[in-house]
Amino acid sequence: MFRPHRDVLAGLVVAFAMIPEAIAFSGIAGVDPRVGLFGAFILAVTLAVVGGRTAMITSATGSTALLMTGLVQQGDGLGTGLGLQYLLAAGILTGILQIAWGYLHLAHQMRFVPQPVMAGFVNALAILIFLAQLPQLGLDFFHPDKQVISAAQLPAVYGLLALTLVIIYLLPRLSTVVPSALVAILISTGLSIRLGLDVPTVATLGILPSGLPQFGLPQVPFNLSTLGLILPTALAISLVGLMETFLTQDILDDLTDSTSSKNVEARGQGIGNIVSSLFGGMAGCALVGQSVMNVGYGGRSRLSTLTSGVSLLAMILLASNWVNQIPMATLVGVMVMIAINTANWDSIRAIRRIPKSDSAVMLLTVAVTVLTHNLAVGLLAGVALAGILFSRKVAKVIEVSSELLAPDHRLYRVRGQLFFVSTIYFRQGFDLHDHPARISIDMAEAHIWDQSGVTALDQVIRKMKLKGSSVEVLDLNPESTNLFARIGIAPEAGGRGGTPIQVA
Repeated sequence: MFRPHRDVLAGLVVAFAMIPEAIAFSGIAGVDPRVGLFGAFILAVTLAVVGGRTAMITSATGSTALLMTGLVQQGDGLGTGLGLQYLLAAGILTGILQIAWGYLHLAHQMRFVPQPVMAGFVNALAILIFLAQLPQLGLDFFHPDKQVISAAQLPAVYGLLALTLVIIYLLPRLSTVVPSALVAILISTGLSIRLGLDVPTVATLGILPSGLPQFGLPQVPFNLSTLGLILPTALAISLVGLMETFLTQDILDDLTDSTSSKNVEARGQGIGNIVSSLFGGMAGCALVGQSVMNVGYGGRSRLSTLTSGVSLLAMILLASNWVNQIPMATLVGVMVMIAINTANWDSIRAIRRIPKSDSAVMLLTVAVTVLTHNLAVGLLAGVALAGILFSRKVAKVIEVSSELLAPDHRLYRVRGQLFFVSTIYFRQGFDLHDHPARISIDMAEAHIWDQSGVTALDQVIRKMKLKGSSVEVLDLNPESTNLFARIGIAPEAGGRGGTPIQVA
């Protein structure tokens, strides 16, 4: 059911949460706050029109901002202000690559990301969102230089934080007409102004822009040297951005019991990043926390995404004086709520029931992501461990049994998958000290997948023949036969013959 008032209110609340995030991510990338704010506005408005997933919030993000730091520093090293220009050029190239990924159906590769990795991804993101708020609470012991409040401000800060969380979680029990986070922001800000509280506000993070974004091409030379400089960053942002976007898309599809096109979304993200860069904004991707927040407050259509972008621009241009006075403690409370909503609590509660291998994958994804503050590294680590553990499980499925058909004839039956991990179990199944005149190897229930599997069978045949046995391979399936014919040696299995394989 289309409920425009819910979409508008949800988008308005999300806009408040986007302001500190966009400014903070600009700082991570090493550019002016307006770059992140303009990027957040343009991406939200553009994706509201061309995106493949309704109600999803796209903006400047921490995962992409982390990838921009090196390029900005390199550009500034070439000349004052060139860091931003090269970043905008990289944003345009990022968009072009993402459009290409959309047409190449890159989203299909997401099927290789297992559920424990996705659970670890969102849990790590929730932790990172929470940890990012600690400097505003005077609790960042690992980075004391980032603390932005004094001891005298702590009582007021924690008081506003507590008030914000109380309103956010108790108001819905009385009424859900207006999002509780919006009410919390209005009440806390009004109280802070009325009492003249000395607390950090939005103005503490940076100066808000005073005009509309202007169209313009990046002021960099359009040559191969520039391409070589921006391509690595653009490629990394395009892939990391789409990974986070696709995972966010899956989460929203699950929350709303609906489906959406990842390939359309990939192309939409590309268009959004091109438009953002042409108007002086950062490239970005979908935000898990704000997207979940938007849906949680009733956002279901493109109107909520559009409202978030338009409201963000309206607040920073028309109500900048009021927005500047919003206490950071209040926005920290909103972000804490986003972190709580982002976490996959089911995966944590079920950690004792699910297989230990799945728990290990989820925990590794969380640990690597939190330690590196890089969602892409954590995601890759989780997928790698999941692949290794799966390979070990499959490897143990292979089985070699033997039967003495006659005093001079032994039959070996092989069942399972023969590939690089399972070769050790395959070789252990043969008694290489028993040398009957005739040996048969029945491969009817086996499949050879790679060169390691071919080599293992070659080695077994060679060793048996060296001891005087005649060997025959029975019922090797067509796919395995074709593979063996290309790279195998033993003629008994369809190999090309020639020099025997040497065993290390």
